[in-house]
Amino acid sequence: MTEKLIRKYYAKISKGEWKRLDRDHYHQLEFNTTMHFLKKYLPKNGVILDAGGGPGRYAIELAKLSYDVILLDLTPELLETAKRQIKKAKVQNRVKQILQGSPVCRANGTGRIVDLSTFKDNTFDAVICLGGALSHIVNRKQREKAIDEFVRIAKNKASIFISVIGRTALLVTALRRFPQEMTIKNLFNRYRDTGNYYGGYGFTPTHFYFPEELRATLENRKLKIIEMVGLEGISGNHPKETNRLFKNNPEAGQVWWQTHLKTCTHPTAIGISEHFMIICRK
Repeated sequence: MTEKLIRKYYAKISKGEWKRLDRDHYHQLEFNTTMHFLKKYLPKNGVILDAGGGPGRYAIELAKLSYDVILLDLTPELLETAKRQIKKAKVQNRVKQILQGSPVCRANGTGRIVDLSTFKDNTFDAVICLGGALSHIVNRKQREKAIDEFVRIAKNKASIFISVIGRTALLVTALRRFPQEMTIKNLFNRYRDTGNYYGGYGFTPTHFYFPEELRATLENRKLKIIEMVGLEGISGNHPKETNRLFKNNPEAGQVWWQTHLKTCTHPTAIGISEHFMIICRK
């Protein structure tokens, strides 16, 4: 049921999801910070799985950097956007496959990050799951199964990049924008205490993570944690201030960007970030 809700949600916002990471300076922080660390830790070449990659923002950028990419997502409307943008960017030769899933569990699991049995063990030079695709699996066992699949299909010593949506930032968002949710039975208290949100109030089903929760899940799989990064970092939940700074004082904006890069791996910056990423090695 949750997969149908997720697919329906992203089908409605497919055009906006392509624009989301480039919409303003605040949203560009997520994209630019992610790319900064992808470039830092990806191998010099190879085949990358973009799991839950939606409209293809990262797939296209990696293809431009001469990586071969397989893009996989649940929502066909997002993948139609990806196909158009891939053609526009003229990187069709690097995006080797675009795989579309079904909201119903199928035998081969194509397009569902909890079941990647269409791929053999030790296939990919890197695996990325960005933007919160893992967060949209509310069931803990299913999230862990997805991570196990990433590990299985990654080559030995391959890097795995996973970004999720942060719980602390969500609570601050509720304070800033949705205080009425605090009085709704089994809504605010549930996502505050468990991280689980089942939809119905403007967003799709999501599990919101604490950083230590994600770290522990990956450490339990004997993966080497390389780095954790707050993608909005110290700008988290301050979109107006961030956008105003970059717009009105570009020189100060560049100082802030450098400040962001210097602080985004600090535990405090990770904890308050709307999205944070963990980088690990098999």
